Amino acid sequence: MTDRAMGDAAESGGLTVGAAASHAGVTVRTLHHWDAIGLVRPSGRTTGGYRLYSAADVARVHRVLIYRELGLPLDDIGELLDAPAVDMTVPLRQQRAQLLDRISRLQSMVDAVDRMIEAANAGILLSAEEQVAIFGQRWDPAWAEGARDRWGETPQWAQYAERAAGMTPEDWRRIADSVATLENDLAAAKRAGVRPGSAEANALAERHRASIGAYFDCTLPMHVCLGRSHAADPGFRAYYDAIEPGLTFWLRDIIDANARDRGIDPDSATWT
Repeated sequence: MTDRAMGDAAESGGLTVGAAASHAGVTVRTLHHWDAIGLVRPSGRTTGGYRLYSAADVARVHRVLIYRELGLPLDDIGELLDAPAVDMTVPLRQQRAQLLDRISRLQSMVDAVDRMIEAANAGILLSAEEQVAIFGQRWDPAWAEGARDRWGETPQWAQYAERAAGMTPEDWRRIADSVATLENDLAAAKRAGVRPGSAEANALAERHRASIGAYFDCTLPMHVCLGRSHAADPGFRAYYDAIEPGLTFWLRDIIDANARDRGIDPDSATWT
């Protein structure tokens, strides 16, 4: 409240509820409620029975607003304002501790959002050197950027970014170890002549689909699209064929056969 308004309240015998509400930046309904619960009661009344707020009343309104901004409940504010002379810093210190805790939680949320943004932009929250160290010398860090360019506008990429934001290098290392084991099993099955569509091949195809599930929920049609995309990409062909010659197309074939056995026509599969 300005000095002029305080003076007006003193000289006129008080401000009406509308004027007091306007000066304090609250609604008339709020002042009516605070009067009803005994939090801020006007000192005077007009001859017609209307509320009149003195300078002291309006100052109390502002004190209530300060404490409410700090997050104190109205009941606690009333007790604080009406208490005899005590150490008023006690509740304020308690509230300060709560505010610091809230700030800490909000900062953690901001950090998590920042990591999601970074994951969505970078594709993976690892440096190129860390990627090669974890995924092996055959890994090309450009693949993450290429995947972002291709899939960055899809819900699956958003899901991946959300999961990747919470992954540590140790998490990635566990995933890499699991994928390496799967790739070795795929290569061994290819060398052993396992036929696409056989129970063993279908189980391997499902393991491959489950490995993609570490990044996003991969449906059978999506799996078919990925298998064919990898077979058409020279970089992926070089990666898989370095593990076992012809592995890329064999993997595509077992993915197609697995989908077909589960009621999906690979030739009409779409990214759904």
